[in-house]
Amino acid sequence: MQYGICNLGIVPIRLEPSDTSEMVTQALYGDFFKVLEQRKKWSRIRFAFDNYEGWIDNKQYLEIENSNYNELDKSHINLSKDLIEFVADSSNQLYPIPVGSDLNGLNLLQHHFDGIALTDKCAKENIVKSSFLFLNAPYLWGGKTPFGIDCSGFTQMVYKLNGYKIFRDASEQAKQGEALSFIEESEPGDLAFFDNAEGNITHVGIIMEDNYIIHAHGKVRIDRLDHSGIYNIDTNTHTHKLRVIKKIV
Repeated sequence: MQYGICNLGIVPIRLEPSDTSEMVTQALYGDFFKVLEQRKKWSRIRFAFDNYEGWIDNKQYLEIENSNYNELDKSHINLSKDLIEFVADSSNQLYPIPVGSDLNGLNLLQHHFDGIALTDKCAKENIVKSSFLFLNAPYLWGGKTPFGIDCSGFTQMVYKLNGYKIFRDASEQAKQGEALSFIEESEPGDLAFFDNAEGNITHVGIIMEDNYIIHAHGKVRIDRLDHSGIYNIDTNTHTHKLRVIKKIV
């Protein structure tokens, strides 16, 4: 088994080993993973954080030892907190990194960071506050940053920034936590899941106070939430059908 770490800010992870293949998620700076299969130009990886799998360009990560992987896997929370920050290498070259980058690999990568870091879990009340960092970020399939993000990437990153691990896709996130029977039982920071005509979970958002929800649909936006689903306040139509509300924290 081989292991790797992302040494760049934002790296696309593909469905297939090709630059033209669909981006299914992104590796952020400091993300580390197992290398399941290595080819001449591409490697299929499994992230330590959420066990998500995909293909990464071999030029966009560094190989590490098993001992390095195990040490990183035991590390405490240490994430970049600002929208955009920089790390510097031994030659003082700067590498831009987005919010939520894992800083536990700094010594391994021989990089220096002097920004603000998150090192402890936050109270549930902070989840909605953290979500505003992504407000108006454009929707991007597979995206995980304020410069482009999808619905489940949004919820995963907001929870990550508060010290909690949830899965990458909405359908997997919906299997976590405790189901609630009514919207009235929910609290700000709980997750609402929505399904399509076939009954498949296809969307997720973060519940706010007073029957509002923040979610990624075209952009990260705030809409009304009722028993039917999400009511778009711009178009005056329901855009998503409510399936279940889950309490994760």
